[in-house]
Amino acid sequence: MKRYIKSIMMVGLFSLALVNTSCIEETEPTDVATQDQAERSSSATKAQAMAIPAQLGDMDDDYVDRYNWHAPFGYPALLIIRDMMCNDAGFPTSSYAYHFYYFGANMNLDGRYIYIAYVWTYYYKLIQAANSIISVVNPETATKDQLGYLGAAYAVRAMAYMDMARMYEFLPNDKTSSVNSDGNDVLGLTVPIVTPDLTEEQARNNPRAKKADMVAFIEGDIAEAKKYIDNISDRLNRTLPNLACVYGLEARLNMWKEDYPAAAVAAQQAIDASGMTPLSEAVALDKASGMNTYTQFMWCVNLVKESDAVQSGIVNFTSWMSNQTTYGYTGAATGQYVICDKNFYERISDTDWRKKWWQAPEGSSLRDQSSKNHIEYLSAEEAEALPTYASVKFRPGQGNQEDYNVGSATAIPLMRVEEMYFIKAEAEAQSNPAAGIATLTDFMTKYRDPSYSTNASTKDEAVDEIIFQKRVELWGEGQLFFDYKRLNMSVTRGYEGTPFFDRLRLNTNGRPAWMNLVISVSEYQDNQAVNHWNNPDPSGLYTQWK
Repeated sequence: MKRYIKSIMMVGLFSLALVNTSCIEETEPTDVATQDQAERSSSATKAQAMAIPAQLGDMDDDYVDRYNWHAPFGYPALLIIRDMMCNDAGFPTSSYAYHFYYFGANMNLDGRYIYIAYVWTYYYKLIQAANSIISVVNPETATKDQLGYLGAAYAVRAMAYMDMARMYEFLPNDKTSSVNSDGNDVLGLTVPIVTPDLTEEQARNNPRAKKADMVAFIEGDIAEAKKYIDNISDRLNRTLPNLACVYGLEARLNMWKEDYPAAAVAAQQAIDASGMTPLSEAVALDKASGMNTYTQFMWCVNLVKESDAVQSGIVNFTSWMSNQTTYGYTGAATGQYVICDKNFYERISDTDWRKKWWQAPEGSSLRDQSSKNHIEYLSAEEAEALPTYASVKFRPGQGNQEDYNVGSATAIPLMRVEEMYFIKAEAEAQSNPAAGIATLTDFMTKYRDPSYSTNASTKDEAVDEIIFQKRVELWGEGQLFFDYKRLNMSVTRGYEGTPFFDRLRLNTNGRPAWMNLVISVSEYQDNQAVNHWNNPDPSGLYTQWK
């Protein structure tokens, strides 16, 4: 797969319609156990369970080979896609960035294009992997390990449907109406629910679930996960969820439901069950293992040398999010970097150690302490070449900037205990601003900035401050999309001094229309209940600032 490295200088991205491949027709991986085998053997069920971590970190050869598109590398790619749709992450130049910038530039996001189709098909493949376990494990006759894998499958399915529901749910925005071009009102509709017992006839007439129905379905999966997941004896280096992760999913779901008291309870349960404390400055900024090691996360994708995404050299998370490498899409080899927003950076207190995750400006009092001085494996010239606001949050594996076999074999966070602290703080602030600010202040002074203080007092001020600190903490981790959409937050990337290149300089009044994702054409061609019930295409509806 070294061919991908050689093609970095000449890759072209084709805006081609996908062939008719409905999510219902996706098959489970052929190298896992059959259903009969799973019913006979715990080891066979484990083989199916191991297909889930593989699916989470899987590079899709079909998209890469057919379209020369180097963004389809499983769940880590979705983290980047979602962050590109928010305010705080982007690129200073367009060189090579087109693999991801369409999501931030609001271009080619209707159901005909590979970019948006990949999101849809990826999630239903993940759901299929979970369904393959749910369909064969009988709780009445299962072994202890089989019950554990059953619980993990329910948790993964809950996560996948929760992500999809929140991404595709149509909510009001400043550019598109909920009444689509077919005259149908899609307000509040999410995605079709696919279960193992769905017949082909039902699959071809499977409507988008209403939010209340989707919430009830996910709650059922979370309840089943809670019931069984503690039986699992091997979490495969945290690539399968445990009970703490299930509580974390419940906290996320309750935030979407806007059941804030329940969200606060679940978040605290996740913190307690995890047994973890927030990362220290020394661990998070470590030049070799900072933000790339599975022991730092509650749940993660954990890539190894043999992973296809690693062997590709450049079709992986490190290639795109670690500016320190010499082989990836960003960094010393290309002059293409991933950066944070200037206004975002300037709002972070100089006494907050997380500010060292980005390159400080020339002349800043932080320049001599800034991120470049924590990258001892870079030459002075390479470190100096890092542009202002360039990220060094995600280190290459073992600090190896040159060998992709090592540098890209990293863990990528799906859930961190820190997220639960911010969920708890916001959930409290929604009804009692003082309580939420107290929780935030306690977290910040203990773990991030001993000098932290805030004047926020009203509900709006408290929520804004909590979400901002969450934006700092979870930058690049794909979770802020859901807060932007839920809270009707604006994106402002066009202003005097913006560091982003011109196509990313879009401003919105409230949540962007592009956060109501469009369903892939392959689905509504095969599923008549979705045909004519798609979200309106937002592409090109915003004017670039200057």
